[in-house]
Parts: sequence; structure tokens; C-alpha cells
Amino acid sequence: MCYGRPAGLFYLVTVPAEIRTAALAHIRDRKLLQTRSVGKTAFYMAGGKIDPGENAEQALHREIREELDAGIVDGTLEHLGVFEAPAYGHPEGTDLHMTCFLAELSAEPRPASEIAELRYFTVDEYAAMPDVAPGSMLVFRRLQSLGLLD
Repeated sequence: MCYGRPAGLFYLVTVPAEIRTAALAHIRDRKLLQTRSVGKTAFYMAGGKIDPGENAEQALHREIREELDAGIVDGTLEHLGVFEAPAYGHPEGTDLHMTCFLAELSAEPRPASEIAELRYFTVDEYAAMPDVAPGSMLVFRRLQSLGLLD
């Protein structure tokens, strides 16, 4: 009799993944800025992954310079909250941990780096898109509850 696993057979154990990001909630005319990366269909919060050795605020400053070719105006950065949701566009079981900030930009944002397009949305406009990122939708709903978005 043979007990245990056959020789050479290994079991793959999957560990739930978490993506830690910093995001910008930039509001103009009661609409929220969202960006679409090259080759993607969904719009997401501007910002990106927090690199090793960075905190969320440092990552946000770096990502906004890279993605929007703009800086954050000194004294306008305000912590909005941490939003957790399934990571859209990633394998099932991948979670998003997004630290989000309100801030003003030092220049007119324009698509840079991997960003193909940027747009401002009301809550209903974003919710009506064919592809909606759950993390972004949480931010839209929070800002709407605060009376900041239409």
C-alpha cells in the first residue's frame, strides 16, 4: 500500500494576495477624476502601488507626478480613508487595500506614463460604465455621502 502523495507531486497552496495602493480623490465641478491605463477598459482612481520603503503619502506624490504630470499642492492633502474591495482585473482572491487622499493639483492633469485617458465622473456616470472598479465605487459612494459629488 502507498500512503501520502506520489513521488514528485507537489501541492500548490494559494495565499490570498493583497495589493496596497495610494489613491487621489481629485474633485472638480462635483465630479471625481478617474484614469484609464493603456490597454485597459476600466477607469480607476489615480495613484498606484506603494513601493517597499514608501508610505502611502510618498507613493501618492510619486504616482501623481508619473501618471498626471502634476504635483499635489502643499497643504491640501487630506486623508479620506482606507478602502478595501476585491482588486478589479486581478485573479479572484486578490484584495485591494487603498489609502485614499483628497488633494488639489498644482497643474492641469494630463495623461502621462501608462495612462491613456482621464475623465471626471458623477456617481451615476461612473456606475453606468460597462466596467466598474469596486474600490473606485466605494470612494464615489463615500464622497457622495459627504455631499461632495453629484
